[in-house]
Amino acid sequence: MKHLSAVATDVIQSCARKLDTSVEKLVEEFEGKWKLEAEISGYSRKFVEFCASKTLPEECKNVEEKISDGSFSRFTFDTMLAWEIPSSENEESRMECEGKTREDGKMIPKVAQEEDDIPLFYSDVMPLLINDEPSVGEDAFVWLAALVPFAADVVNGRFTFETLTAPTGNRLFFPAYDKFLKEISKCIKHLQKQTKPKGVELADDEYILHVEGTASSQRVVRHTGGTSWPGRLTLTNYALYFEASGAITYDDALKIDLSKDIEHTVKPTATGPWGAPLFDKAIIYESPELSEGIVLEFPEMTSSTRRDHWLALAKEVMLMHQFLSKYKVKCPIQSWEMHARTILGIIRLHAAREMLRISPPAPTKFLIFALFDELPKGDYVLEELAESLKKVNSGHPCSASSVLRSLNMFVQPLVSSIEVTQTDKECKSDQDNIHSLESAINQAREEAKDVEIAKATAEELKEEGISESVTVLIELLRPLKTVVPWFQEVISWERPHTTIRMIVATLIIVYKEWFGKAIAAFLLWIVSKMLQARLGRVHDKYNEIVVHTGSDQKTTVESIVAAQFGLRTAYELMQASNIAILKIWSIMCSKARKHADMTMVAMSVSAIIFALIPLKYIIMAITLYYFLMTSKLGKYIGNEQGNRRLKEWWDSIPVIPVHIEDKAPQRLT
Repeated sequence: MKHLSAVATDVIQSCARKLDTSVEKLVEEFEGKWKLEAEISGYSRKFVEFCASKTLPEECKNVEEKISDGSFSRFTFDTMLAWEIPSSENEESRMECEGKTREDGKMIPKVAQEEDDIPLFYSDVMPLLINDEPSVGEDAFVWLAALVPFAADVVNGRFTFETLTAPTGNRLFFPAYDKFLKEISKCIKHLQKQTKPKGVELADDEYILHVEGTASSQRVVRHTGGTSWPGRLTLTNYALYFEASGAITYDDALKIDLSKDIEHTVKPTATGPWGAPLFDKAIIYESPELSEGIVLEFPEMTSSTRRDHWLALAKEVMLMHQFLSKYKVKCPIQSWEMHARTILGIIRLHAAREMLRISPPAPTKFLIFALFDELPKGDYVLEELAESLKKVNSGHPCSASSVLRSLNMFVQPLVSSIEVTQTDKECKSDQDNIHSLESAINQAREEAKDVEIAKATAEELKEEGISESVTVLIELLRPLKTVVPWFQEVISWERPHTTIRMIVATLIIVYKEWFGKAIAAFLLWIVSKMLQARLGRVHDKYNEIVVHTGSDQKTTVESIVAAQFGLRTAYELMQASNIAILKIWSIMCSKARKHADMTMVAMSVSAIIFALIPLKYIIMAITLYYFLMTSKLGKYIGNEQGNRRLKEWWDSIPVIPVHIEDKAPQRLT
């Protein structure tokens, strides 16, 4: 015991008391099983893990009372501290760092500038949730989540910890941790008091997870066509239930089944009078079984926080059932364990929102499936989760389903006593099953940071106005101004050597049918240009692209005239497009009979040519003809009358008149 830190010694002694044994017996049992592995990975920390894995199952029994009196919070927090500072050497090193920090007068790190838009947990109650006691870090928090999925789940524990500790330098203090656990317990009690939806019978394993639209909560409105109905909305781990408000009581509930294995979606939408998308505060559920989507609005004065919250919860339930279906989780024990972990994630989110009502945290940070549905490589994490789910002991006192049962969330156990007996014999920690899962999570987490940085740069460009966007587009397309004239020079024989090489290369590629090789050569040419740019360190010159909006040559009046001319050109182009489409329509429906006859004859001859002559010879002939006609010889022997007759023929095609009526078209019934 001499090599252990003071906090680790206290935790191990507490473990011995809770297990009704002595420290010496714990040491003897530990060294008999884990001595060799402990010498490799660190004796002190391994001993703390061993004692915690034996004690926590006992602590998870009657956990509701222990959370109320604070004993569960105190023990688990001290256990995290002991895991983080297991040996006296770690303790001395930490004390030196803390002393140096006090001498330098350093304060708790502030949130980085790029994290300003991230909701900060504890922002309004932070002064009350920090004390002078030691704090714990991310690794210790995730380690405890792997043993007891109460404060967090091991899958999204790191994301949850980042949100909880954003304004405190990524350190978790005991008052904040204790309040968070008590809020979780309070949310569970609140959900147990909720009334079941009217006119429906919930399944045995179906539990209410969120309710709004009651007299004591904010409104929920369902939009159907031109009518709107306020009512009560209830979320369970299987469905959404909407009960329209009646004169005295609620009508029978409309069930929106989120568990079906069909192509259904829940996404944000906007509502408003006469169907105008003015208020972006609603969700729409769409399914192939419904003729039109179900729109539910969550009115609030400013933001769309409520809508985003409900959207995340509905997607979480839907994605959970899709996960169970995709990975064929047929075992009821494994399936219910995943239900329990999802339910706990939603309850944690409720607790976080109760603690911070001014600036609620991002919902996905506390959910599993909604989070990894958005993250890059999130599908890899879900694959590892499906594998680890097969090894979870659902009957273990520290499993998610057992924790919820201890909190009286379930009326009766869903795991048989035989299964509990069998799983109780397995005392190994789930740590052995999460190494590959942790690797996938860390990879997704690192790539998510890179994606967030890239999206931040793109969002800055999206915030610019129309005029700025047009200016940027013109500036980015400026290199094409040199490419287009070069092609025009080649086609018009102003560069005869290049033109001849292009003709020969085109004819050879078409004749030999080397289209694949030509594409390969083009791609390799691009690669060579990229390597040339890298060796020339071109990337150092493009840290920022400067776009100049001013002009030294044009006055204000000239700029207005140029803008008007551009608008007129766009208008004329639109008119010409409409006329061309209407002329083609006249030919297709034989409104211009003579022109239609000529078109059908020409198309029939073309069809015979394409049927009898191989396509490569036709392409070669068209290429030779085009380059010949753009050369001096072609201009000399060219027949201008042919082009003139073709233009006259096109101009003589009558256009079907268009009549515009200011009313909706009549639909055939």
